[in-house]
Amino acid sequence: MERNRKLRKGLESNFDSPFHINNLDDGCLMHIFSFLSPIPDRYNTALVCHRWCHLACHPRLWLRVDRSVKESSDDGVFHDIETAIVAARPGDTILIASGDTHVASNIQINKPLCLIGGGVLPDDTTLICSRGSDSALEFLSTCKVANLTVKAELGCCLLHRSGRLTIDGCVLKCESDPLDFLSFPIVSTATGSDVLTTTAAKGLGNKGQGNSVAVSHTRIEGGAKAVSTIGDLALQRVRVIYARTSLFFWFDVDQD
Repeated sequence: MERNRKLRKGLESNFDSPFHINNLDDGCLMHIFSFLSPIPDRYNTALVCHRWCHLACHPRLWLRVDRSVKESSDDGVFHDIETAIVAARPGDTILIASGDTHVASNIQINKPLCLIGGGVLPDDTTLICSRGSDSALEFLSTCKVANLTVKAELGCCLLHRSGRLTIDGCVLKCESDPLDFLSFPIVSTATGSDVLTTTAAKGLGNKGQGNSVAVSHTRIEGGAKAVSTIGDLALQRVRVIYARTSLFFWFDVDQD
């Protein structure tokens, strides 16, 4: 008992200390949070208390897509993905709300962005690409996609035109169809000759040079094959883990 009292007293004295993190002003805390990786660190930070939630979810740190919001009352909250992408600045992170299905058809992304699902698992946040669309998302710049499920009825889930695309912890699924041979979870039309050197691209964890696709811990289902390359990039360094109900892939699409 005495030991517990001393421990509580020590914790209380630390909290009252002028050097405790909660004594920093909002601007300082938000600056600290900006150095955290969006998932899971900044996401978990938002669960600590109301103040940290407000700061960790501030539009200065990332934009949010929430279909329950019809008309945004707060800056940085959007009803659909395409509107958020148009409003985003190079290097922004877009958090897509879980628990709902978001329509994504032929959405072009021509600036460095990070798109992250807001759920615990990628299955919690689903993007649907309807029949008649070439892809859900089309990438023309260095981007990262994480913790999302992307489904395509016909065509491809993700279309990579240029830049360095990182796909981490996602589910890419081509729905069963008699024309399955025309469907691919990932299609890359990029060549290895282009060079990208933007500061925002480097900020997304890439060196910012060349075109490539890096896939990690991603479940891929359906389609003729996992990835189709139309440019001069090739599938490399493939690893597969067999789970009870699915396969998880790690691979790169890069120059030979």
